[in-house]
Order: sequence, then C-alpha cells, then structure tokens
Amino acid sequence: MKKILLIGKLNSVVNETNKFLSQHFHVQLCSENAAVLEGMLKIVNPDLVMISLIGAYDIDTSIFFMLSDRYNHIPVLTIGTKEESSSFFKYYEDGQFENLIRPVENTAIFEAVLRRLGIDREELLKESEEEQKEHTAKKRILVVDDNGTALRTMKAMLEDHYEVALAVSGAQAMTSIGKKRPDLILLDYEMPVCDGKMTLEMIRAEEDMKDIPVIFLTAVNDRANIEAVLKLKPAGYFLKPAVKDRMIAEIEKILEA
Repeated sequence: MKKILLIGKLNSVVNETNKFLSQHFHVQLCSENAAVLEGMLKIVNPDLVMISLIGAYDIDTSIFFMLSDRYNHIPVLTIGTKEESSSFFKYYEDGQFENLIRPVENTAIFEAVLRRLGIDREELLKESEEEQKEHTAKKRILVVDDNGTALRTMKAMLEDHYEVALAVSGAQAMTSIGKKRPDLILLDYEMPVCDGKMTLEMIRAEEDMKDIPVIFLTAVNDRANIEAVLKLKPAGYFLKPAVKDRMIAEIEKILEA
C-alpha cells in the first residue's frame, strides 16, 4: 500500500481528507514544522507528500525549499484556495509540485493522487481490499519515540507480526490514536517536552483510550528510574535496546490477557 505524508493543521478538512484517503493508502499526519517533517520523511519514506494550505500565512516556507531541494523525487500535492496557493506558485515550475484549488471534492483529490503516483484505479481498489483483509487479522501496535533510528528499528522488529504505526512525540501519538485505536502502545519514557509520563497521563485521561495497554521503553537502567516507571503501573517495561523475541513474547502475553 502506498504511503502518503499529510501535512497541515489538524482541523475538520484535514481529518476528512485523511479519513477518505486512509481507505486506500497508508496516511501519516505531520505538523508543518520543518524539523518534524524532515524526521517523518526519513521514517515514513512516503510515496507522496500532501500539504493542506489552510492558514497558509502560518506555514513554514522552508518545508517547500527542503522538499524541492532534498526530496525532489517525491511528488507533492498541495490543496488550497487561489489566495492560499499564490504564495507558493514559484515552487510549481519543475513539475514536482501540483496544486488543487479548494473547494475540491475528496474524489477529485483521490484521482489526483492516483495520477501523481501513476496508479490504475481498479488495481488499487483490488490491492486495498486484499491489504484490508490482511490487516484485519493483525493487531495494531503504536510505537512512540522521538528517536528516528529507534522507531525504524522497532518497526523492523515488529512489522512481520503486527500492523505498526509510528509517532515521534506524545502529541502525534494522541493524533494517531484518535485516527485508529491501537491494541497496544510502546512508549518511550525519556522524550523531550512531553515525556512518557505526560503522554501516558493524556492517554488515561481519555475515556476511549484509557484501557489501551502501554509498555514503557527506557534507556536508563537505575533503581530510581525503574521505580518511577513502575509507579505509573504500565502493562510492562523494557530496557533499550529491546530484545526482539522477549518483546514479542511479552506483547503476545499482554494482548491475550
């Protein structure tokens, strides 16, 4: 299934587009912050980048330069009104960028994505149906870690057994959970700004999320840190780097409980 990185402010329009496209593509939401975007580009390795230009005056224009300079092999589809789009027309000259004028139906966005990716509609629908059957049988694991290397490592360890979603921060984790509820969360304890403790508190504060089992991942192996982790009563914890067989065995035990 092709991967789309959807950049933009989290609002009803972006949510609707995300929901529609997720029927046929792996869609990962991303903020308009250039540093976060570059991290997600390396982690997700998308086939297409889509940018919502709603509130264009707030968009960090360096993301356009970065995409055209270092990621010019990835097609980019922007969506905005004529006024919102006008600030970025200079990037559309070489064919990497294409703009759809809002208001635009989701079906038109879908057709534009197919065209940009060179995909036949009927083949995609057949592939989506087959992948949906496969994913239905797999449990979904959300891995939350600010370290891109750690995320890629965990994905490689788990993707043969589970459907794996990734998030680089607590805020992005909450967005991912809202989009599709995971069966279990692997959560880095030591993250900047919003650490594992704060993220767990946010998860437990939401009625429809509070029962999701959370396993902490921590790189600090001392008694005080371990006691602090256990005091939060997670479903489990692992010291980094986690051992694949032990981790999968523990995840299976928790999921089957």
